[in-house]
Amino acid sequence: MNKTELIDHIAKQADISKAAAGRSLDALVGAVKTTLKKGGTVTLVGFGTFAVTARAARTGRNPRTGEAIKIKKAKVPKFRPGKALKDAIN
Repeated sequence: MNKTELIDHIAKQADISKAAAGRSLDALVGAVKTTLKKGGTVTLVGFGTFAVTARAARTGRNPRTGEAIKIKKAKVPKFRPGKALKDAIN
């Protein structure tokens, strides 16, 4: 499912216009990005939790040359599914 299909689904299920559904989806994504950028977490009960974790600096290899390269430390977003989502899939 891509963004357009998701907007169509939201509009149909919530009985709102596609434009309103698009703005709602953009607002949700924006809120998650802003919160994660500040180092917070977003928990949607029954769905899951979005959080930021730190990835340590490490040494990697260039696959073309085999040369060792340094990979900087980074913050990466993570998603941990909730029990209800896991149960719905299984």
